[in-house]
Amino acid sequence: MSNMEQSYHYGVMRRAIEMIDQGEDALSLEDLAAAQGMSPAHFQRQFSKWAGISPKRFQQYLTLGHAKTLLHDRFTTLDTAHSLGLSGTGRLHDLFIRWEAMSPGDYAKKGAGLTISYGWFDGPFGDTLVMGTEKGICGMAFAAETGRTATYQDLSARWPNAQFQENQTLLEPWVASVFGSPQAETPLLLIGTALQIKVWEALMRIPTGHVTTYSEIAHAVGSPKAVRAVGTAIGKNPISWIIPCHRALRKSGGLGGYHWGLPVKRAMLAYEAAQSDPLAKAS
Repeated sequence: MSNMEQSYHYGVMRRAIEMIDQGEDALSLEDLAAAQGMSPAHFQRQFSKWAGISPKRFQQYLTLGHAKTLLHDRFTTLDTAHSLGLSGTGRLHDLFIRWEAMSPGDYAKKGAGLTISYGWFDGPFGDTLVMGTEKGICGMAFAAETGRTATYQDLSARWPNAQFQENQTLLEPWVASVFGSPQAETPLLLIGTALQIKVWEALMRIPTGHVTTYSEIAHAVGSPKAVRAVGTAIGKNPISWIIPCHRALRKSGGLGGYHWGLPVKRAMLAYEAAQSDPLAKAS
């Protein structure tokens, strides 16, 4: 499936979320298809290309209460994940990621001396803004809820002294690897404070299809009482999806926040849960 098709299917997913939230009962295939202006057969075929399973089965992963199920069934203790090794359990294994962090002194310059390339891409969660240098991707954001202008202003403001230039060519191979089957190593450049980088490293230890809590991440980075500061660092993650801040939930089972909109976070969690659930694949 092409990236354009992936982006289109996120739009279908977004409308499905709205319909599910408004109804008390599970929606039929016919109802979901009619809302998209498609026949049931065409809707199921196209939707399954995106999610890997039927729209009827996918609804269970989209419900507001599913976060509690994830915490019960797929909670990850990051100390355990770390003991098993990053290459065996986390995003570094999933996407063949390598990364380097900018020094605190360089971070304090707010991007001065950096040339950051950017481009817009169609991805599985809608319109996607990607930024990077020759060293790797430093930003990834989703505009489905906020729009292109606000998304660009938000992400570029992280490094106000940098020079920005549109350069799809530099970024395209990395984006293709992230959103498709990994073809090559994807380099990342982490630009943040020392605490932020520690938090982002912890996020990359959460296995695909699993979740953790804000307090668990605070414990993992050695600041168990600094849950609020850790939550802020998670919210400032500039490389969404690749550094999976969407996998951080509240202890209560609440979704918590998501910088690019909770519908995007819900779609990401549902997508990963379905992709990693053998029972869903078999149904």
